[in-house]
Amino acid sequence: MEWIVEERCEVEVWTIDGEARRNSITRAMLSALNAELRRAEQTRRLRCVVLTGAGTRAFCAGADLKERARMSEGDVHVFHQDLRTALRGIETSPKVFVAAVNGAALGGGLELALACDLRVMSAAAEMGLPEVGLGIIPGGGGTQRLARAIGVARAKDLVLTARRVDAIEALAYGLVTRAAPPERLREAALEAAAEVARNAPISLRQAKRAIDGGFHLPLEEALDLENRMYQDCLGTRDREEALRAFAEKRRPVFTGE
Repeated sequence: MEWIVEERCEVEVWTIDGEARRNSITRAMLSALNAELRRAEQTRRLRCVVLTGAGTRAFCAGADLKERARMSEGDVHVFHQDLRTALRGIETSPKVFVAAVNGAALGGGLELALACDLRVMSAAAEMGLPEVGLGIIPGGGGTQRLARAIGVARAKDLVLTARRVDAIEALAYGLVTRAAPPERLREAALEAAAEVARNAPISLRQAKRAIDGGFHLPLEEALDLENRMYQDCLGTRDREEALRAFAEKRRPVFTGE
């Protein structure tokens, strides 16, 4: 088993089941992740996924170097394509993903966290992209997603020095959205997921598309995109339900329709 999936109503917790190998990324792990992403897209009740690693030492320590050593050059290309597919699958998913960074998030592990919409980090964890010290560069989107998340200057600082940051610095950089004591990390991540999951599924999807799709567009084009995403919400039953609930002074019951 490469992932442990726990169902909690509108939220699921996906845990990398590889504590002995520091939850590293293997070909089997990526294949299973892509399968879970396909399933999640078809699961109507699901609104938010908390993604974490088993144990406390590592969220994900990057690629499994023992497996990598046995790969041919062609195998490595396939591996990277599978990784790219999985990370883009998280980004483009209609579901919201929360990374619960329970331990070291290094290399591909940090790239995995960066693909998520929100990141909650244990105060005992650390993050980094060590690739330049290994004769390569981040190859799973790290150079691009990190710069988009924290700005070019700070991204260059982390990538070109290969240094690691703790939760305090990660929070100050905006690399994570929340931090929590190790014993409260899971609870904090589930709280964030619950805050997301109480909202309308179509609105969540459209808001995610508007933010991600418009970030690098000229402002007028970005505003046009936002308007299209907004208009798609207007005719939904969930919007009608929200208006009724407001008038009746109760919480809305959203169905994703």
